[in-house]
Amino acid sequence: MSLEQLPRLESIERILPTHDIKLFSGRSNNVLATEIADYLGTTLEPITIKNFSDGEIYVQIQDSVRGDDVFIIQPICAPVNENLMELLILLDAFKRASAKSITAVIPYYGYARQDRKASGREAITAKLVADLLTQAGAARVLAMDLHTGQIQGFFNILVDHIYATPVIVNYVKNIDTKGSELVCVSPDMGGVKRTRALAKQVGAPIAIIDKRRDKHNSAVACNIIGDVKDKVCVMFDDIIDTAGTICEAARMLKEQGAKDVYVCAVHPVFSGPALKRLEESPIKEVVVTNTIPLADCVIPEKIKQVSVAPLLGEAISRIHDDKSVSSLFGFEIEYKKD
Repeated sequence: MSLEQLPRLESIERILPTHDIKLFSGRSNNVLATEIADYLGTTLEPITIKNFSDGEIYVQIQDSVRGDDVFIIQPICAPVNENLMELLILLDAFKRASAKSITAVIPYYGYARQDRKASGREAITAKLVADLLTQAGAARVLAMDLHTGQIQGFFNILVDHIYATPVIVNYVKNIDTKGSELVCVSPDMGGVKRTRALAKQVGAPIAIIDKRRDKHNSAVACNIIGDVKDKVCVMFDDIIDTAGTICEAARMLKEQGAKDVYVCAVHPVFSGPALKRLEESPIKEVVVTNTIPLADCVIPEKIKQVSVAPLLGEAISRIHDDKSVSSLFGFEIEYKKD
């Protein structure tokens, strides 16, 4: 073949395949997935997910994903085992469909609280889930507000860990303190770092509630470190599960003279008596994100839900474009109170 017969470079570039970004959603939080797609100016790709009569999960990708960057949005929330298994099957399906890269977008990482052996003969489920995700086909994980940062080290694949702090900061800045001083309160010693970061961004001092945990889903607040008298207190935690600890802490703050108590949390697990406890507590307002959908039941008016779709959408866009994700820590989101 002569030089004249070789195709021009422009022709070669036109026929080379392009690796598109494709968003898929499991069934655990389709509303959040749709909001992320809207932020990115795209739509969720078609996929069939259903259960056989015995409960087994069936997945079929409707269009070709060969050579594409695939992002699967699936928080591991209740029903936890069902949603985890569904995510694993989704990963396996995309791996066998020859996707170029597969990123598991996990807004809420279930089983994260069992991240070490607190007693003898216990499982470390946070590590187990990391191994399962990797083996199933995930090349990368995008997670939000992991229960402990060490979980990132449980993976042998890339992990992008982002925080909902920009949403929470914007909410706290909109709280009307009516001249009283704002104090950020950590509900336990483990949340001090998280609370200190919030306090720094809103320009407030911090206080700490000392508590002890006697058994699972049960903790007792013992003492308050810091001044809360006549202050507007904002408690910040990553998870509200049964709400026992947070409600007891709110009562203690009020007993110590706090003017108002607000609660901010990223993941609204809300299991068992959580909603009833929050409704009956002295907490003035509870703001949570939509990493977990709120159950189809009566939600107390004091509970407000804000969206983290812009944060996750921006992270997905930057991962796809090989741009910095850590710069998201300065990402601003406008939150307007109703």
